[in-house]
Amino acid sequence: MRGMSASPDFLALTERVERLLLRHAELQRAYELLQQERDHLANERDVLRSRLTAARQRLDTLIDRVPNATHYPDEEA
Repeated sequence: MRGMSASPDFLALTERVERLLLRHAELQRAYELLQQERDHLANERDVLRSRLTAARQRLDTLIDRVPNATHYPDEEA
């Protein structure tokens, strides 16, 4: 090494590495937040699918209760 002082290139490189490390930490945090949001949305999707299935079952039950007459008594003409 040439003396105790750091060269301008080394200082610039050090600053660049520090910025990259900060950016990496920011990206890791953003990734974690996106994973949490994905998990939340998947859970919400599953709840909505379950509600849809339950609603379909209720509708099927109601449809089965409707009389299946081919004509009504008032229509005898």
